Amino acid sequence: MPILFEIKNNIAFITLNRPDKLNSFNREMALLLQEKLSECETSKEVRCIYITGAGKGFCAGQDLAEVVDPNGPGMKKILGEHYNPIITKLRTIPKPVVAAVNGVAAGAGANIALACDIVVAAQSASFIQAFSKIGLIPDSGGTYHLPRLIGKQRASALMMLGDKVSATDALQMGMLYKVFSDESFAEESKKIAATLAQLPTKALAYIKYTLDRSAENDLATQLSLEDEYQQKAAATDDFKEGVQAFLEKRSPNFKGE
Repeated sequence: MPILFEIKNNIAFITLNRPDKLNSFNREMALLLQEKLSECETSKEVRCIYITGAGKGFCAGQDLAEVVDPNGPGMKKILGEHYNPIITKLRTIPKPVVAAVNGVAAGAGANIALACDIVVAAQSASFIQAFSKIGLIPDSGGTYHLPRLIGKQRASALMMLGDKVSATDALQMGMLYKVFSDESFAEESKKIAATLAQLPTKALAYIKYTLDRSAENDLATQLSLEDEYQQKAAATDDFKEGVQAFLEKRSPNFKGE
């Protein structure tokens, strides 16, 4: 199977599983990822999504053999039916998504990682906007997310030159949240997912939504949006539990409701 999927302790573990191809995407893998993300969205059991890659790489982007195949889906379908729906789902799913980048993340693979809510990487991981090397432009939301993370000047240089960026440099640029040693990466990245899975899920969804709106809103509009979503958060059971736990000086037991 090109996607491995398991739900455990309220975490959906999604593993890109074409290790012999550095987990590069073909149509089957792209459509199956969308299916699993939709399953996560509707499942009450899932309160956090953790995406990583099998083997040595996270994702090398698009399998170019499919692109040049005369019987393949073609570039229009690859974007319109594969990557654009994946990126849209990652940004609209009302649950936190962790990208655990265990190795190289290139092209669409890098931009799928950057579309997640929290991006962590192993020390040996790297990021490459490889598109210009084959005469293409960055897709999968790259031209949207990368300049917002690291600034237009750096994003422009990385996209035009196609430089390979180490995990350490990516962290310094603001592309990532944390870098862990290769030995501790799996354990530490899963700890982040475990923490998120026990937090108030609706509040996290509202944080995600309001943050995404902030890039385009002026201050007055954003203040109004904060007002609206703070009222929504205050109406949740988890808010009541959080306040009660604080008053009783105990750890809260959030249910995601």
